[in-house]
Amino acid sequence: MSRKQVFLLTLVAMLAFAGNSLFCRLALKQSGMDPAAFTLIRLASGALVLWAIVRLRGLAGGLGSWSSALALFAYAAGFSFAYVSLAAGTGALLLFGAVQVTMIGYGLWQGERLAPRQTGGLLLALAGLVGLLLPGLSAPPLAGSLLMLGAGVAWGVYSIRGRGAGDATAVTAGNFLRAVPFALLLGLVALPAMPAPNPQGILYALLSGGLASGIGYALWYAALRGLQATTAATVQLSVPVLTALGGTAFLGEELGWRLVLASCTILGGVALVIRGRAR
Repeated sequence: MSRKQVFLLTLVAMLAFAGNSLFCRLALKQSGMDPAAFTLIRLASGALVLWAIVRLRGLAGGLGSWSSALALFAYAAGFSFAYVSLAAGTGALLLFGAVQVTMIGYGLWQGERLAPRQTGGLLLALAGLVGLLLPGLSAPPLAGSLLMLGAGVAWGVYSIRGRGAGDATAVTAGNFLRAVPFALLLGLVALPAMPAPNPQGILYALLSGGLASGIGYALWYAALRGLQATTAATVQLSVPVLTALGGTAFLGEELGWRLVLASCTILGGVALVIRGRAR
């Protein structure tokens, strides 16, 4: 695979990941879609697209596990319900920060040791998260923030469980399929108070599941074959930034000073940890 192909795959994958947040906010904000319905449609359409990709590539089906599927569902549900109240950029930053802190924390628990610069980076990232959530006029809603942090922890757990589990696309397809029953159960619980979804909201959910999640993950896994581990981790720092810019362009959301400052500290701190691993 040429460098140009790797670059294009990586760029499109990062745009797709940012698109997940934007599609969710568009569905919830502009069409009034219920977050439980969004979660169900996203997971079901993602499962369908990933299953089709697996079949076209002639890969073995039935991979994945129920425990990983539960973590995937917890991420998707927390993500959807958090975006009822959070701006796109704020949600993406909280999600990314929680994912990285979870994975770094797991590494420390497994016996990894951080160099002084990495320790400083981790403390800087944590300070950024705390600063973002401190009470104030520009602070994001607490309930939505906690839901997104929980979604980030769930995605971190899902990512850790997926290490060395086999072909990433096939495993993800199996986990998406297994996550659908959990989402269906959530939808049944929320059904009495659920407004009827309109075509616009359904379209955004399908785009989030089929395009941004299904195709986005497949492209990312393809790009990973041409990326070093530290490079792959570093380029993901762009997702919260792309999401915030997209929120400003497509949703009319403001880039407040708190979000800008928190982005610099969280992403800068994580970058110090990642780059330290490359030495």
